[in-house]
Amino acid sequence: MPYLTQLADVARRTGHPVTEVSGWKRRGHGPQPEVQGIVCHHTAGPAGGGDYPSLGVVRDGRPGLDGPLSHFGLGRSGRIYVIAAGRCWHNAPSTSPRHDNSSSLGIEAENNGRQPWPQVQLDAYRSLCAELCREFGLPAARVRAHREVNTSKPDPHSIDMTEFRAAVAALVNGAPAPDSWTEEIMKELPVIRPGDDNFDVKTVRGCLFARGHVPPTAYAEVEEGLAGWLESTRCDDGLVALVRSFQQAKGLPDDGLVGPQTWAPLLRV
Repeated sequence: MPYLTQLADVARRTGHPVTEVSGWKRRGHGPQPEVQGIVCHHTAGPAGGGDYPSLGVVRDGRPGLDGPLSHFGLGRSGRIYVIAAGRCWHNAPSTSPRHDNSSSLGIEAENNGRQPWPQVQLDAYRSLCAELCREFGLPAARVRAHREVNTSKPDPHSIDMTEFRAAVAALVNGAPAPDSWTEEIMKELPVIRPGDDNFDVKTVRGCLFARGHVPPTAYAEVEEGLAGWLESTRCDDGLVALVRSFQQAKGLPDDGLVGPQTWAPLLRV
């Protein structure tokens, strides 16, 4: 198989913005021998600093591993970066013969490994995988997380790959991508504001505790301790402070409001 110079055209079929990185059509560790699978990664790059701050590393490599390290980059805005048309060093050793460097395409999505995924980035991720499946005649089952085909890797973090592949399959078949269970729930959830008093506030308290964001000092002076704190339906100043701390930890605007952006990492398992 030659250098895959059609990759930019495939990316544009997603409808998401595309950047062709200079020299991509001849970049690679030789031609790509075959395409039997797709491997999804996250960059583990910086928490901030723009749409795709990891471009230089993915394109040029790092000490001990020459670039390119992936065929595509995926920015936080959903922009697709076409980086290489030849073989990339993105998955070795592989536990799957269909997902090693010689047999698969790699997508490196910008994320530091802890941040919540912007919805537009997830949409682009699914769409790109679907278009690649169409282009190379692959079933959605051939789309794999790095962690599924390399036992030493954790990426891409927090993405349920069963749901992800179902969404890719729906796109390949021409149907809208199904919402995840968290997205369905979030459609029905209100915005929680300081001073609110309702049972949704209890949900916020329980989720914060389950995620490890409620220190013992938060309920030290509450009657019945933690149990009493969890039963409270009021969004008081103490809860708002914990919400802000959670938002800061997740890289979200720390406004103290629990809306769709904050509900997502609170509910996600």
